[in-house]
Amino acid sequence: MSISLNERKAEVRIQFKDIAFDIFGTSAHGDVSVARNELVIRVQPGEAVYLKVMTKRPGMDFIPEQTELDLTYSHRYEHLKLPDAYERLLLDVFSGSQTNFVRYDELDEAWRIFTPALQELEKEKIKPFPYPHGSRNGPPEADELMRRVGFIYSNAYRWTPRVSSTK
Repeated sequence: MSISLNERKAEVRIQFKDIAFDIFGTSAHGDVSVARNELVIRVQPGEAVYLKVMTKRPGMDFIPEQTELDLTYSHRYEHLKLPDAYERLLLDVFSGSQTNFVRYDELDEAWRIFTPALQELEKEKIKPFPYPHGSRNGPPEADELMRRVGFIYSNAYRWTPRVSSTK
């Protein structure tokens, strides 16, 4: 989740590794790059799950392009009034549902896992990495971590959610 970045969003990105054999033969096309496939789970804003995949552009040429399989919650259920997070929680409170609340045993387990990590941070006086307010990625160390684990960031792709026709 972004703290002081240029965008406020929370998403999980699972990037699939390159395959051993390039089925698109991009070396023949030279200027066409093949991006990695990615599964993106957007938590906020605008809940969505989408799979970015390289596909063959329709036609006789064998040119790859990035497309997505898109499940945007607000598009899938655009005919319904979707409650926001707090409305949902208040409804759960009034109806006695504990589905979206943490149970005591879950909370206890979270403290068991995170307390040693928090104590280590405090003992070692580990400081967060500074970065300019409003930057895209946060600290440069975040980019270095992505490189170390093999994540390839492509700034060329922009996911554009459909605009609802009924709102």
